[in-house]
Amino acid sequence: MPLSIFLLVLAAAALHASWNAIVKRGPDKFLGTVLVTGSAALLSAAALPFLPFPAAHSWPWLGASVLLQVTYYGLVARCYQQVDMSLAYPLMRGSAPILVALAGTLLGEPLPAAAWLGVVLVSTGILCMAVGARGGQLRLPLLTAAMIATYTLVDAQGARQSGSALSYTLWLFLLSGIPLPLWAVYTRGGAVLDYARQHWPLGLAGGVGTTASYAMALWAMTQAPVAMISALRESSILFALLISVFLLRERIPRARWLAASLIIGGVLALRLA
Repeated sequence: MPLSIFLLVLAAAALHASWNAIVKRGPDKFLGTVLVTGSAALLSAAALPFLPFPAAHSWPWLGASVLLQVTYYGLVARCYQQVDMSLAYPLMRGSAPILVALAGTLLGEPLPAAAWLGVVLVSTGILCMAVGARGGQLRLPLLTAAMIATYTLVDAQGARQSGSALSYTLWLFLLSGIPLPLWAVYTRGGAVLDYARQHWPLGLAGGVGTTASYAMALWAMTQAPVAMISALRESSILFALLISVFLLRERIPRARWLAASLIIGGVLALRLA
């Protein structure tokens, strides 16, 4: 993998961990997610007039991804209501590369033999990360991981067929960013506007972070195997743990740091294989 793509995906990983921290740090996890997705939709709408239209045969992939993304955002909000970020984020993001790698093998993008060492390391790290967690703490993050793996594979195909990964990404964020705010207004009424007035700078930062992060990753997937990019992007796990310690003031057990090291080692092994 060229160094430029490697560094780009690392930057995407840092941005992704940052917007998740914004949601986790806010007083209302659901409205925080709504604010981030709504900001991403507005930013996308402002930029799309200057970009080419995605190719017609990429739109079925885009439509499927919109449904998956809306479900994903709802799951993220639920996760952070019930589970510490230092546990939920690694389980969500660390499980996804395994599922992508396995699915990629079935879909005609098998990994080289050495890369499966990375899969084993990531799997071991996830199991260690889950030690001591209650069953209820595992279900939502693992369900979210399955959603991440699914939309990653869908979007990789869509971006490759779109003719413009950036345009595809912005259409995705525009279309997926509409349902959640509408649902929030329907269920929470004026509380949505009150929250937006108080926290719009964080929402805007999160919207920029999530849009830029995914645009970078999708473009990289048009240049390299999906499983490799998906795995490398999960170096965001380490950024998330650092944010958990220094910004969210969560206490991280020593075993979880060891588990994080195994996950990162597995991610790097997948990248280098």
